[in-house]
Amino acid sequence: MRSSALGVFLLLCLTSTFASAASVSWRALSPAQREALAPLVQQWDTLPEIQRTRLLETARHYPHLTHEQKERFHNRLAKWSKLTPEQRDAAREKYRAFNKIPADKREQVKQMVREQEARKAAAASGVPAIPQSR
Repeated sequence: MRSSALGVFLLLCLTSTFASAASVSWRALSPAQREALAPLVQQWDTLPEIQRTRLLETARHYPHLTHEQKERFHNRLAKWSKLTPEQRDAAREKYRAFNKIPADKREQVKQMVREQEARKAAAASGVPAIPQSR
């Protein structure tokens, strides 16, 4: 549940509309900020200030994450940074639609997604998926 909250938090930080100016170059970032935002090293200096501000705010929480949460954060940040603007818009729309679903139904959707991801991972590794008992 906490990792899901982290993903939602990251998405919100990347899509929110409020920010202050953050015209900080990559070199000016602290070592902790550079560690948190490492997936963006190549594009940091070209990002809009509003996005940099959101990312710096998110990076404040990075030192408090577990090792697994840090890995997940980096993976999601790397994936997000590679999306086209159209793909990002589609992801934002899915997020909005997901939040309109009642909480009890959201858990069912999350479980279905986890099962699909497990099947995909198993298929990619060549290991047969173990069917879930219902």
